[in-house]
Amino acid sequence: MSLFPTIRHRRLRYNPIIRDMVRETVLTKNDLIYPLFVVPGSKIKNPVKSMPGVFQMSIDNIVEECKEVRDLGIPAIILFGIPEHKDEIGSEAYHSDGIIQRAIKSIKNEIKDLVVITDVCMCEYTSHGHCGVLKGEEILNDETVELLAKEALSHAQAGADIVAPSDMMDGRVAAIRKILDENGFNKIPIMSYAAKYASGFYGPFREAAESTPAFGDRRSHQMDIGNINEAIREVEEDIKEGADIVMVKPAGPYLDVIREVKQRFGMPTAAYQVSGEYSMIKAAGINGWIDEERVMVESVFAIKRAGADLILTYFAKDLAKWIDKTRK
Repeated sequence: MSLFPTIRHRRLRYNPIIRDMVRETVLTKNDLIYPLFVVPGSKIKNPVKSMPGVFQMSIDNIVEECKEVRDLGIPAIILFGIPEHKDEIGSEAYHSDGIIQRAIKSIKNEIKDLVVITDVCMCEYTSHGHCGVLKGEEILNDETVELLAKEALSHAQAGADIVAPSDMMDGRVAAIRKILDENGFNKIPIMSYAAKYASGFYGPFREAAESTPAFGDRRSHQMDIGNINEAIREVEEDIKEGADIVMVKPAGPYLDVIREVKQRFGMPTAAYQVSGEYSMIKAAGINGWIDEERVMVESVFAIKRAGADLILTYFAKDLAKWIDKTRK
C-alpha cells in the first residue's frame, strides 16, 4: 500500500540548497588526476586533433601547465611520454635522461605541492608500438617485465611520487615492488592498471601518445570486454603482489566492474575516463547535440557513484572550474 501523500520524495528536491545537503555522491578536486603528454623540444604545444583541448607539450610548457593544474586545486597529474627516438626494446623508457625522467625533474624543481604519477609501459617507446619485447609477433611476458621494472625504478629515481604500470603483463606489480624496495623506494606507491580492457575507446589516445601498433592489436594481454570474473582475479593478484591503488580502464563502459572491484576489495580504486569517452562528449558538445558541461559532470558522477576514489580524466581542469563555480 502506498504511503502517499505522507511520503513525498520531492520535498527534498524543491530547494537547491537542500538538494546539495542530501546529495549522496559528492565530487571534489581531490578525486581528479589530469593526464599530460610530453614531447621533446621547447615551446611546443601541438593540438591533438581528435581530442579538442588536449595537447602534446614540451617540458617547458608542461611545467607551466602543471602550475595551472596546481593553482586550480587539482592534486595530481599523470605523465605519458613520446620519446625522441624509438627502438625495438623501448630503451628510452628506462633511460635516466629519457623524456619522462627529465619532465619529472623539471616539474619537481618548480612545483612542490603536486603529485606526479608516471605511466609505466613500453608502447610509446617501441618502434613497433607494442607494450613489450617481441619474438616475431609474440609479446614476451617475462622479458618485458624486467624492462618495466627498470622503467619504474628510473621514474622513482627522477622523483615520481607514484608509478602506474599499464601494460597488463603478468607479474609486473611484484617485479616493480621488488626493485623499488631493493633500491630504497619502499614508500613509493604503485597504482596498477589492474583491469585494463582491450577497448575501442582508446583510439584518440593512440594519436596523442603516438603508440598505434604497427601490426595486430593488444588482445593478447589486455582484457576481453566480456569478462568481469577475470577482472576480479586480475585485481586480486595485483593486490597480492603489492599494488596500493587498483585501476579499472576504461571507466564509463565498465561501471559494473568498478562497483564490483570496490565492493569486493575495499581498496583505493581509480578509474580512467579514457580518450574516446572524452572525445565523444567533446564532439557532441561542439556540434550542439548535448550540453557539454552537464554531460561531462554527469559522466564523472557516474564513475564516482560506481565506487571510484580517483578519476583520471581529460576534463579535470574543466571539472575543477565547475566545482569552484558551483561551490560559491
